[in-house]
Amino acid sequence: MLFIEKFFDSTINFVVAKQMSFWERIRPPVDISENGHLVDYLFNYITIMITIFFVLVCIGLFGFSWLYSAKKNKKAEYTYGNKKIHTAIALTIGIAVFFVIDMNITRISNDDFTKVFVNYPKGKDVVRIQIMAQQWMWNIRYAGEDNVFNTEDDIVTNNDLRLPINKKIVVQLISKDVIHSFFLPNVRRKVDAMPGRISRIWFKLKKTGIYEIVCAEMCGTHHYLMKGKMTVYSEVDFNNWQKTAQKIAKSENDPEDASRFWGWKWEE
Repeated sequence: MLFIEKFFDSTINFVVAKQMSFWERIRPPVDISENGHLVDYLFNYITIMITIFFVLVCIGLFGFSWLYSAKKNKKAEYTYGNKKIHTAIALTIGIAVFFVIDMNITRISNDDFTKVFVNYPKGKDVVRIQIMAQQWMWNIRYAGEDNVFNTEDDIVTNNDLRLPINKKIVVQLISKDVIHSFFLPNVRRKVDAMPGRISRIWFKLKKTGIYEIVCAEMCGTHHYLMKGKMTVYSEVDFNNWQKTAQKIAKSENDPEDASRFWGWKWEE
């Protein structure tokens, strides 16, 4: 049944994509996170710089081909390109590319990484979630009323991540089998889930709705089935869902079912 559902989902998505214009198809997913613009800015900067230098190279390539064509230069002139002017031009272009593009990309990405993405939030207002990836699903765990993971009052879901807006969310991940990559396209964040190692990621959402969770790592033959759903609620609606899910969890969590207790001790 899962295969059939995924097949129909893929068919519907393909039909919808065919009805979209070219520019709509290449447009990135809507950004719903507080810091997603940092990733978009870096991506756009790299794209613009590459385009500019590509145009300059094309102008040089076709311009010099025309300027020194056989029609305009009946007598051939041979050069080894080792004149001082040639060396100076090549060195100037190389230095310009290195500082304007390479070093600037490094500076921007390092600032974003150290000042934002690894500056993990702490405190009572943080929403904490544990995820265990496996072939071919995302196992998701919320701490219960005791605020301790891997106890009998935890809320456990599969491929169904539910989050509030305007709250800092910290996710810890691990893998049960192979390396997976937890990717939220609309949040602009991605992190690997690896066996025997806990990975971390944090973000803050600013728009409600239903969005995709995908695996961005080729994790086996049914990698294409590893798709989840992220539902973003208002804070009130999230609290209401959590209360309802808490009641269900208390009745469903069997203390003798070891398969439901795959969580770990949370460490900041």
